[in-house]
Amino acid sequence: MKKFILILLVPFLAGFTTLQAQDRVLIPMDGSQTNHLKAYGVIFNHLVDGETGQWLLNYRGGSFMTTANNDIMRKLRVRNVRFEALSESEAVRIIQEVEQPNVNMASINLEAAPSIAVYTPPNTLPWDDAVLLALDYAEIPYDRIYDVEVLSGELENYDWLHLHHEDFTGQFGKFWSIYRNAPWYINRVQQLETTARELGYGSVRELKLDVVHEVRDFVGNGGFMFAMCSATDTFDIALAADGLNIVPPEIDGTPLDSDLNRRLNFDNTFAFENFELITDPYIYEHATIDIEVDLNRISESLDYFTLFDFSAKWDPVPTMLTQNHVSSIRGFYGQATAFKRNTIKNSVVVLGKSPGRDQVKYLHGNYGEGTFTFYGGHDPEDYTHRVGDPPTDLSLHTNSPGYRLILNNILFPAAEKKKRQT
Repeated sequence: MKKFILILLVPFLAGFTTLQAQDRVLIPMDGSQTNHLKAYGVIFNHLVDGETGQWLLNYRGGSFMTTANNDIMRKLRVRNVRFEALSESEAVRIIQEVEQPNVNMASINLEAAPSIAVYTPPNTLPWDDAVLLALDYAEIPYDRIYDVEVLSGELENYDWLHLHHEDFTGQFGKFWSIYRNAPWYINRVQQLETTARELGYGSVRELKLDVVHEVRDFVGNGGFMFAMCSATDTFDIALAADGLNIVPPEIDGTPLDSDLNRRLNFDNTFAFENFELITDPYIYEHATIDIEVDLNRISESLDYFTLFDFSAKWDPVPTMLTQNHVSSIRGFYGQATAFKRNTIKNSVVVLGKSPGRDQVKYLHGNYGEGTFTFYGGHDPEDYTHRVGDPPTDLSLHTNSPGYRLILNNILFPAAEKKKRQT
């Protein structure tokens, strides 16, 4: 597998030579930016084309700076991304400002664009997943893969993996109680059961557990994994319940194993511990990880979470993941909306939580040689997101702080110098 080495720019010295003798372009990411989301796509594809750049952490919202050429200038103008042309001396002055030891800023080299995969069913529409929306709108190239590809070893071809809002426990999203007679649900169950049989599995639960094992090994060997909504907690639940049947008989026709909660192994999990399973098929929750959702408890206008501050020079990864032009972001729901603080391992870094409430929205951690990031909720610009809701149009949300967090995760592996070696 592949391994990355994080490279920070050294403090600016008189003989500093990183900046080339060419003019530069600054892409500001503060409140002056006209299209934050497209900006990520422009800098990402600039790296795809073999160019390099700098991510100026905590400088004007986490701005980008790179060599100016006709191609990037044209892309910025066409996509209505605000930029500032800089002379070489102006670029040097900015780097000097960022690298001062007494300021919480840092300059990070962007070296190589990561190869991107999205784990999602073949028939998923782009607007059914926030990351697909973000990738498509930002024009970042990616591949779709699913169970067959993962189990065939194709994760070795990628650096970064997003997990679609999957149910890795084999309970089909616990939609049975509400949607068991809906045609879309029946078709979904049939498709997964057919795939499981064709691949030699006795159940969808066993199929998904092997997928989880492959993803776990991908991360352990240096991969970057990003999950949202139900792919966060069900991933860890599957790991904790490895070898146990936790699917209610109403859903798959087989009996539950006994004394399940006592038999969970939290040593296997990435982020969560000390949770209990919810095996009642009529309750739309998998475990006690997710917060209890009550839309009447708090008004939408008061529902928000705040990002934590980190040391840009000493903690560059969490700093990259929290770059934004605001520090407070509107909340949004999903099957896994946010995580109870008492179920999160001490080794995990909390990136964002709701003030006054014991719930974490955004977290990050290391597993083996790689990293994982969990982001609660379904769509940052769709507060409740119910089945059948109209799709989100990101052209109406070009400066979305919630979507910026997704794109931070897609870009931050580019701050690594070498591609992982297989």
